[in-house]
Amino acid sequence: MDEGQLKKILGEAPVPAVDENAQKTAVNLALAEFEAVQTEERNKIIQGSSLWGRLTGRPNNMERRKTMNKRFIYGGMATAMVVVLAAGVTMQSYMSGSLRQETSALMAAPGLKSGSASVDAPAGGMQTFSQIAKNEVAPQLSLPEGFRTQEADKRAKDESFALVEGKTAPMREKQMRQNMVASEEAARSDYRAGAAVAPSAPVAKMAAPTESMAMADSSVGYIVAPEPLPQQFHQDVGRDKFEDFEENQIKLVQQEPVSTFSVDVDTSSYAFIRKQLNAGVLPQKDAVRVEEMVNYFDYEYPLPENKTEPFKSSVTVLDSPWNAGRKLVHIGIKGYDIPRTESPRSNLVFLLDTSGSMNEADKLPLLVSSFKMLLESLKPDDTVAIVTYAGSAGTVLEPTKASDKAKIIAALDNLSAGGSTAGAEGIRQAYALAEAGFDKNAVNRVILATDGDFNVGITNPEELQDFVEHKRESGIFLSVLGFGQGNYNDQMMQTLAQNGNGVAAYIDTLNEARKVLVEEASSTLFPIAKDVKIQVEFNPATVAEYRLVGYETRKLNREDFNNDKVDAGDIGAGHTVTAIYEITPAGGPRAVDDSRYAAAPAAEMTKVTADIGNEYAFLKIRYKLPDEDTSKLITTPITAADEKLLADTKCSPKADCLISSDRGASDDVRFSVAVASFAQLLKGGKHTGSMTYDDVIAHAQAAKGGDEFGYRAEFINLARLAKSAAALPDTQP
Repeated sequence: MDEGQLKKILGEAPVPAVDENAQKTAVNLALAEFEAVQTEERNKIIQGSSLWGRLTGRPNNMERRKTMNKRFIYGGMATAMVVVLAAGVTMQSYMSGSLRQETSALMAAPGLKSGSASVDAPAGGMQTFSQIAKNEVAPQLSLPEGFRTQEADKRAKDESFALVEGKTAPMREKQMRQNMVASEEAARSDYRAGAAVAPSAPVAKMAAPTESMAMADSSVGYIVAPEPLPQQFHQDVGRDKFEDFEENQIKLVQQEPVSTFSVDVDTSSYAFIRKQLNAGVLPQKDAVRVEEMVNYFDYEYPLPENKTEPFKSSVTVLDSPWNAGRKLVHIGIKGYDIPRTESPRSNLVFLLDTSGSMNEADKLPLLVSSFKMLLESLKPDDTVAIVTYAGSAGTVLEPTKASDKAKIIAALDNLSAGGSTAGAEGIRQAYALAEAGFDKNAVNRVILATDGDFNVGITNPEELQDFVEHKRESGIFLSVLGFGQGNYNDQMMQTLAQNGNGVAAYIDTLNEARKVLVEEASSTLFPIAKDVKIQVEFNPATVAEYRLVGYETRKLNREDFNNDKVDAGDIGAGHTVTAIYEITPAGGPRAVDDSRYAAAPAAEMTKVTADIGNEYAFLKIRYKLPDEDTSKLITTPITAADEKLLADTKCSPKADCLISSDRGASDDVRFSVAVASFAQLLKGGKHTGSMTYDDVIAHAQAAKGGDEFGYRAEFINLARLAKSAAALPDTQP
C-alpha cells in the first residue's frame, strides 16, 4: 500500500472526542507488536515468517536493511494502524452494513471499547495480534463506560512506559490518537443499544506483554486472566403499566341516587408516586388512585368493641375546600385490631420473582431485605416456604418453621436474578405448596413479590384472575408486593391482589418494607372481614348532585351490593378505610342543569321524603366474616348533625382559618382531605377549583397532628417536590 492510499483511508475516518482509555490500549497493542518485530530483527527471522514482515514487505537483503531501519519506527506504526483499520472495517460491516459506520468503528472491532480493553478468547487458546488482523477474532464484548478502574489505568500506563523504555515519540502518539479515538463513539453506541456485558460474562483483559512474553514465539497471545467485574444492574425506563380509567363524574341524584363500590385498603399507588416524586418526576395520571393515597395513612377513627362486628363507621360532613357552596361527606372505617397474642398461626409461601427484569438494586436486593424483615414479625411456630420463578419455577425452600431463621435467610441470600418470567407457573406451584401444608386453623397465604413483568406461559390478566378466584375458595389468599420501576406492571398486580382476597403494596425503600411487613404485619396478614361493600343512597330532597372521590377501579353495580357471590375488598386487622363524596346541597351551585321534563317527578320525590328531610344520605356497609359465606349489614344515616367546620366561615379555607374547637373537623378528617386534594391535583385538578399545591401544604401542616412515624411530614415534603417536578423522566443512560 502506498502513502497516498494510506492518507486517503485515514482521512476518511471521522474523529470523535479523545478517549484516554482507548488511546492507552491501542498504544499498548501497537507497541507490543513493535517490540516483537524488533525481537525478530535481532534474531534474523527470514522474510515472510511473521505478519509484520509480510505487511511491510521487508526483503531478506542486507543492502536494503539499512534503509528500512531508518524508517522502521514510522513505517511500523503506520502499518499497524492499517491492520487495525482493516479489522475494524470488517467487523463494523458485519454489524451494520453501513460504510460510514464501518469507518467510524474501525478500532472497535478488536475489542478496544470505552473504558476497557477486553476480548473473548477462543476455545482453542489465546489470540495474537496476527489473528486479529486476519479477522479470526470472534465478535467482541462491549463494556460500558467507566468499567476500567483507576488501578487498571495506572498499571497499563506503567507497563507501556516500561515496554518502550521512554521511546514514545509525541508524533507517533498523536498519529495513533487520531485513528484510535473512533472506538469511543462505537463503544457508546453499543452500550446504549443494550450490548452491556452481563455480570457473569467471561471477559479477558488485554495488557501490554512483559519482556519475557515479547521474546516468546509469535503464537503466544497477549491476553491475561480476567479480573472480577463490578455488579451491573438491569434498568428499564418508561414501560410501567397501569389500568387506564377516567375520573368519576358528577351524578344527578334524580337520575342515579345510589352509589356502590368495593372497599380498597391497598397502598401501592402512594408508594409508587413517592418514588417518582423523589426522583423529580411527576407520575403518570393512571398511577394516581386517590383512595390508595388517602388510605396509606393511619387514622384514629372510633374502634369497634369486638371482632363479631369487625368495624365501625364514622361520618363527618364539612364544607368543600374545592368548590364554594358544596360539601364533603367523609366516611371513615376502622377495623378491629387483633392482639399479637390472639393472632392465628400463619402458613406462608413466599413466591419470589427472580427473572432478569429483577436485576436492579431496588428490586431483588430490596426484596430479599424486605422478607428478612417479615421474618421478625412471625411467631416461632409459623411456617415459611419459598418458590421462585424465572424461565421456569421451582421450590427453593420446603415449609420451614419461622424459628429456623438461619435456614430461611440462607435460602433468601442465595437468590439471583436471570432469565424470563414464568409468573403463571410460579403461582401454580406456590398454591400447590400452600395446599400441601394447608392448616384450617391458620392463615394460609401466598405472598407474591415481583415487578409484575410476566412474559412466559399465561400472561393474560383475565386467565390469571380466573385461576386466583378459583383458589381463594379453598381458603388460600394472595397478597402482592411490587418492586422497582421502568417495567412495573401495576395492572397485573392489582388484578391478582383484588381477586386473591389480599392487599397490594409497593416497596420502594426499606422503610416502606418495615411499615408494611413489620408495623402493619397484622393488617397485611390477618383478615377480619372479606367482601366488604359500601353503598350510599342520597336524598333528592337535600342533595342535588354528588361525586365519589376515587374508587374508579372498584365500582360495583347497584344489584351487586346484596349478591354474596360478588367478590369485593377485604379488611385486615387494624386497617382504616376512608371514602369521600363531594355533594351539592339542594339549592346550591349546580354543575349539571335540571332536566326540563324532570320537574314533576322531582317534586313528587321531595314529598315522599319529607319525613326524612334532615338526612343527606343513608350509608350501608355489607361484609362477611373470614370463615363465613353469608354477609352481614351495618347501616348509618348521614344527617346535618354530622356537620363539622373545616374553617371559619368568615374567611377562605386556608391554614390560618382552620379551627380546632369541638365544632371543627378532626385532624384525621382534615389531613385525609388534604391528601385527596393532592391526589386530584396530580391527576390534573379537574374538580378541585382553585386549589394549589401551596394550599395542600397549608392544610396538611395544620392537620399533621402527632405524626409518630413522620409519614405526614413526608407527605408535606412530597407536595413541595410536586411543585417543581418534571413531566417526563430523563431516559438517557
